[in-house]
Amino acid sequence: MIKRMWTALKKLLSIVYSVKPRAMATQTKPILHGYFRSSCSWRVRIAFALKGIEFDQVPVNLIKDGGQQYSEQYKTLNPMQQVPAVEIDGVTLSQSLAVIQYIDETRPGLRLLPADPQKRAQVRMISDIIASGIQPLQNLYVIQKIGTEKVQWAQHFINRGFQALEPILKQTAGKYCVGDEVSMADICLVPQVYNAERFKVDMDQFPTIKRLNQTLLEIEAFNTTHPSCQPDTPADLQK
Repeated sequence: MIKRMWTALKKLLSIVYSVKPRAMATQTKPILHGYFRSSCSWRVRIAFALKGIEFDQVPVNLIKDGGQQYSEQYKTLNPMQQVPAVEIDGVTLSQSLAVIQYIDETRPGLRLLPADPQKRAQVRMISDIIASGIQPLQNLYVIQKIGTEKVQWAQHFINRGFQALEPILKQTAGKYCVGDEVSMADICLVPQVYNAERFKVDMDQFPTIKRLNQTLLEIEAFNTTHPSCQPDTPADLQK
């Protein structure tokens, strides 16, 4: 009898201690330092929305005053002088995929990376193709260095990346990028398509990507975090 009671008590204590860190993690709102049109910032906004996490935003204007990301104050938050920077649980994180994976590992709700190892690897592969192989080559810092050829430059690298991504998604996609569950791959895809449309890339040549993007934009978490409706969105770009 005593042995059974002791076993039950240990089980109860293990449950209590296992949920305590997660409960503590949600006591203070995360703070997102970002820019309305930054695709990396948008990724984090989508992830927070999908998880149902309330957060505060501090705009960092990448254009004004030569770029507020270059200020000494912001450099203490993100030494790379890029957005986003996220203050969460007593630490400051940069790099959007690291932030997304952290909140997925510390918050309940929708899984942003599948439990299945193969699907999880596919999600990471697609995310890395976008976050490492496409977006950095057409981000603001690079485009500013290119000068008058910036549109052609961006189109070239987005087309190159999408030409690789389209056949991959034909194999992995169901309703969404990997199967029928929203994941980090979808979080990366939608902002990249937004960039493609900004730079006048012909999306008809990528029917799978186009279909997935249209489906995802019907989800509230993608819609409410859109660059057209952020606190720092200029009036002429608001919807």
